[in-house]
Amino acid sequence: MPDTDREPPRHTPLHGLHAERGAKMVTFSGYEMPVRFPAGILAEHRHTRAAAGLFDVSHMGQIAFSGADAAARLEALVPGDILGLAPGRMRYTQLTNEAGGILDDFMVTNRGDHLFLVVNAGCKAADLTHLRAGLGDGSLEMHEDRALLALQGPAAVTVLARFAPDCAELTFMSGRDSGIDGVGCFVTRSGYTGEDGFEISCPAGAAESLARRLLDEPEVEPIGLGARDSLRLEAGLCLYGHDIDAETSPVEAGLLWSIGKRRRAEGGFPGAAVIQRQIAEGPARRRVGILPDDRAPAREHTQIKDQAGTTIGAVTSGGFAPSLDRPIAMGYVRADRAAADTPVELMVRTKGRPGRVTKLPFRPARYHKKRGRDDARHR
Repeated sequence: MPDTDREPPRHTPLHGLHAERGAKMVTFSGYEMPVRFPAGILAEHRHTRAAAGLFDVSHMGQIAFSGADAAARLEALVPGDILGLAPGRMRYTQLTNEAGGILDDFMVTNRGDHLFLVVNAGCKAADLTHLRAGLGDGSLEMHEDRALLALQGPAAVTVLARFAPDCAELTFMSGRDSGIDGVGCFVTRSGYTGEDGFEISCPAGAAESLARRLLDEPEVEPIGLGARDSLRLEAGLCLYGHDIDAETSPVEAGLLWSIGKRRRAEGGFPGAAVIQRQIAEGPARRRVGILPDDRAPAREHTQIKDQAGTTIGAVTSGGFAPSLDRPIAMGYVRADRAAADTPVELMVRTKGRPGRVTKLPFRPARYHKKRGRDDARHR
């Protein structure tokens, strides 16, 4: 997860609070971020599953786009159905290239007078350039003066309702303006853990005081990048630059659910012909879950072989799953080896270790959904 940048890392508005709480910091996507707090990754992971964890995700890009035909303009760059996105609703989609690869994956919310995008930290500069070139007329603004907090876990709604009762009325993949402890925020009910939860966009100057108020609640603990990664892996969610990238299509990645029926038929976005062909004929490879048979974790880049010794793919994310008390992994294998329970060999430290393909997610999601909604598998 951590990366090494030549330029000094940037700090989020919560940097001082992280240091005060004893966080171990690493450089990630150009920012100095907490990878864990003194309780440790296992405890943070389990606390989020049992109560509520507070994540600093202020390194991510928050972009507003407005103007005539804003939804149609954005839809020309993504495979998602943006024209059908009702006010107050949000959707997961991707920026694609002409080969059908994913330049970035992101969330977009219809805020009535504009579209609100939350993009990945490592891609946000390139995304902004790409969007400016492709969107044409309209106002496109990166909100550098805002922070982003994620409150995740089964107790998240109980905690947030103490400060903003209206937020409890939100359903999964919806958002609204709300006042939290006197701070004007935009709140969405979504997340990256497989749990019910909220993401809170607030003014940067108010982020620390708001985070302190939430952390004062008995159910809430601070959570770092380490547990964020193990939580999303259990939920079977992709991490950009690892499980998806510019050479991976949404169909290969198992993200076909994010492309609505109209968009599949009409196309009209970069790489549509490639993606439509893969929908019709099937891709050559597919993202799958992997369950190692023993306790040795299969990390990223681990080769996946069939029982005859032929390489059929590679692991893209792997580690220990605290909720399952066992190692798990995700990766890509040949489509003819992607069926659940297919036996595989994982080349861990040059030694073949047995495992099997499994369906995703590893742990069922617990989102707060309306009956009939099918937006549950987002990032």
